[in-house]
Amino acid sequence: MGDSDLDAIRQARRQELQSQQGGGQGGDGGGGGGQEDERKNRETEMRASILSQVLEPAAADRLGRIRLVKASRAEDVENRLIALARSGQLRGPVSETQLKDILNALSEQQQETEKVTVQRRKGGWDEDDLDDLMGES
Repeated sequence: MGDSDLDAIRQARRQELQSQQGGGQGGDGGGGGGQEDERKNRETEMRASILSQVLEPAAADRLGRIRLVKASRAEDVENRLIALARSGQLRGPVSETQLKDILNALSEQQQETEKVTVQRRKGGWDEDDLDDLMGES
């Protein structure tokens, strides 16, 4: 392989790396994705830090198992714990029993919002309605 071949490979590799990093000369949309990823990473790290301070190891383990089964439920519990920690309502680390209580409270709250009410028309169906559906006169 000659020097010109190596230079071509290096140049192609540089362009590939620049396009992966979103850095190109004069590109307006290239830097926005990196900032958003960085913000998400900081937020995730902050959440993990707060939860590690707030939860006992057994409770953190249970929350991890819940995340494996249903990530949305685990996120709801984490949001509740973070809100309680920020408002100063937690007096110490949350035990596994307290975590179960929070889970029960969240499930009861979700059941209340998921109730469906059925309203039936008064009078119901009669033979004329059936004739209309069948296209008979």
